[in-house]
Amino acid sequence: MTSAEIREAFLRYFESQGHTRVASSSLVPANDPTLLFTNAGMNQFKDCFLGLEKRDYVRAVSSQKCVRAGGKHNDLDNVGYTARHHTFFEMLGNFSFGDYFKRDALKFAWDFLTSEQWLALPKDRLYATVYHTDDEAFEIWNKEIGLDADRIIRIGDNKGGKYASDNFWAMGDTGPCGPCSEIFFDHGDHIWGGLPGTPEEDGDRFIEIWNNVFMQFNRTADGVMHPLPAPSVDTGMGLERISAVLQHVNSNYEIDLFQHLLKAAAEIIGLDTSAIEAEAKAQNKPVEYPASLKVIADHARSCSFLIADGVNPSNEGRGYVLRRIIRRAVRHGNKLGATGSFFYKMLQPLIKVMGEAYPELAAQQARIEAQLLKEEEQFAKTLEQGLRLLEGELAQLKGNVIAGETVFKLYDTYGFPTDLTADIARERDLTIDEAGFEVEMAAQRQRARDAGKFAVDYNSIVKVEGETQFDGYDATQGQGQIVAIYKDGVQVDEINEGDEALIVLNQTPFYAESGGQIGDTGIFKNDTGIFEVQDTKKSGGAFVHQGIVTMGSLKATQNVEATVKADIRAATARNHSATHLLHAALRQILGEHVQQKGSLVASDILRFDFANDQPVSFEQLQQIERLVNAEVIANSPVTTELLDIESAKAKGAMMLFGEKYGEEVRVLSMGSIIEEKNFSIELCGGIHVKRTGDIGLFKITSEGGVAAGVRRIEAVTGTKALEVVQKAETDIQIINGLLKAQKDQTVEKVEAIVETASSLQKQIEQLNQKLASFQAAELLDQVKEIAGRQTLITSVKGLDAKSLRNLHDSVKSKLEDAVIILAGVEGDKVSLIASVAKQYAATLKAGDIIKHLAQELGGKGGGKPDLAQGGAPLNEKFDQVIAALPAWLEQ
Repeated sequence: MTSAEIREAFLRYFESQGHTRVASSSLVPANDPTLLFTNAGMNQFKDCFLGLEKRDYVRAVSSQKCVRAGGKHNDLDNVGYTARHHTFFEMLGNFSFGDYFKRDALKFAWDFLTSEQWLALPKDRLYATVYHTDDEAFEIWNKEIGLDADRIIRIGDNKGGKYASDNFWAMGDTGPCGPCSEIFFDHGDHIWGGLPGTPEEDGDRFIEIWNNVFMQFNRTADGVMHPLPAPSVDTGMGLERISAVLQHVNSNYEIDLFQHLLKAAAEIIGLDTSAIEAEAKAQNKPVEYPASLKVIADHARSCSFLIADGVNPSNEGRGYVLRRIIRRAVRHGNKLGATGSFFYKMLQPLIKVMGEAYPELAAQQARIEAQLLKEEEQFAKTLEQGLRLLEGELAQLKGNVIAGETVFKLYDTYGFPTDLTADIARERDLTIDEAGFEVEMAAQRQRARDAGKFAVDYNSIVKVEGETQFDGYDATQGQGQIVAIYKDGVQVDEINEGDEALIVLNQTPFYAESGGQIGDTGIFKNDTGIFEVQDTKKSGGAFVHQGIVTMGSLKATQNVEATVKADIRAATARNHSATHLLHAALRQILGEHVQQKGSLVASDILRFDFANDQPVSFEQLQQIERLVNAEVIANSPVTTELLDIESAKAKGAMMLFGEKYGEEVRVLSMGSIIEEKNFSIELCGGIHVKRTGDIGLFKITSEGGVAAGVRRIEAVTGTKALEVVQKAETDIQIINGLLKAQKDQTVEKVEAIVETASSLQKQIEQLNQKLASFQAAELLDQVKEIAGRQTLITSVKGLDAKSLRNLHDSVKSKLEDAVIILAGVEGDKVSLIASVAKQYAATLKAGDIIKHLAQELGGKGGGKPDLAQGGAPLNEKFDQVIAALPAWLEQ
């Protein structure tokens, strides 16, 4: 069976067992701050397991794309050198949300693996592990499935603490957890390795292929295990691992999917693999390609899928991890002899083997290739920078060992490979301080681990049973019954004046924060009290109203009159509808590569983040404004309809990045109809205007970058937009008054003033240069000999950094073989500059002088050995620090 056939067989099997097939979620986790990337099949179902979300199904099956290349889960450095480590992999999983439990989960797994209709694995090559106290799972394996007792291995707490075991899973320090039961496959005694729990367990003979996690308990902060009222199941089986088993190979890189990518990589690089292929054919074995080729094949998958899911290379967060993966692949290509850019060409062979299962690869081919090519070209420049830096370090090297700190700086800051540093060192009969480098790397790994530790108390999340009926699409007032009250995280029956609390109603006109739109505010009122609603959020299907009792008291089961602040709701609706029009306009003006990366819809502003590599020009912003306002003027109706997901796609509705959609979705259409389609069609559950004309006026207030490849537009509508326009007109009127200009002369007058100012600035600079020349001559009298060096130390008032540099250059032209240290004082700022003649560079560096002064004065500075600059705030220590400098230089 091919990998694609195995994936489809798994999905079909569990569909036949009543599971709903669920598409893979994005590699960028939706609303989950605890994860860098999606790294397991259960991630998208996390809220289901926590009881915060209920879906239309209680059984699910998926093939989830996963990345483990940063933070807590990082396999990057092992890729290419082991048989099963990958940065990208697919996790096959079946899930039960309070439906079936251990018995069915284990029987499903055994049936799929061993039955002739499905994978037909030999039963005598399968082993199972269970948590050492999980007698129930042991009995199911042994007495119901028929697995011999000596093939069932109990695994205890082997990770340093109670419940810290390979066979005990936990979502975090608190929350859902429970025992696991893993299934292992025996590749045969011709391969070294032992069973789990033995000293040889790290070998490649016995390989874990499936893990069944039984969410059986809820662990509270005191460490107590409480049985869950509705135990659940989360399983995972790596597609690559099971493919290796079924294709009778020992390494994941020998499966059909990777063999295709490895051959393609060799062809793209121009690597002649005919000899190793001929040898493999003669021995009837898969080709054992070089490790560097495996790295390229693996990294092509993770990089392509990450970019398809909206991650762009950058210097922080997810973008930084992506950049590291790309550069690692390029470096391994260079080791194999690749010249020029090659990595971006790996997308096409990837589409050939994975494009059918993941159509987003082909749909975004142009953008993915462009991002990869751009990063390859940038890395080529980075290598040049690294080489220059290394040459500078080598020129100052004392001895024959390059410091580990230097090697790490080249690697971490400039992306300069350590093996390349070692190669250059060998060419010059030098070595690198490997131990020192490892110390720096260990510190970096610890920082990464610390950054990946998220202290989340899953029991602190308010879990509300049942659902709230939302009546607010057409109303801002309504009646509701209080079904739950929470105070300080604990459910209570009554709250009194001054109490801050959370209230859940059975039905409400209040919109709960979702899809970028903020939650409604307003009041609850009845005969006994008033509750001011300050925010509304969701907890599963329930709407939770957060606020404070401003009068009297409220009790559970009471009815209240719920009133939303109508003016704020209306303003929010205008901004939300305008956001949809803005999104459509951006795609029309900039291109269909524009993808939403986030949004905020409030009553006073709308904010829209989107994928775009370049700033949006002023002319383009004006085009966008005109396009949106044309739709506003058209005053077309805004319509909504409930459709199944496939009908919504057929209608052309845009699926927003990172959102979760059920089988039935709300499709929002607005704007002019062009070629039988509305200007904007999106899936959205938010509050909107009735007609586009209700928006009134749309005005962009700012545009800028927020991350690599991500831009942000902020805008206002209605009366807020009018305020912005009127403020601009007022400013122009004030400017015209100052200029004594007519309204149509503003630009002309300003241009004339700018031209005059520029001319005057040039004259000032010329005068300053002349003045600097005169001052320089006077300063020569202050030169002294300090520590055997001709040295000038002086401070000058009324000079900024630029003027101080001019003075320094004038002094330098008259005093070449000296140490020059100048401090310029202007207002409350001090500018610093120092230079050191070449003959003194071995014992004194300008950068050290400036760093010393800046540190003493509470500022910053640095530079090269021969010239450095800095700055600091002027304080009472200034005269003392300057006066003490000769003594410091003597030392």
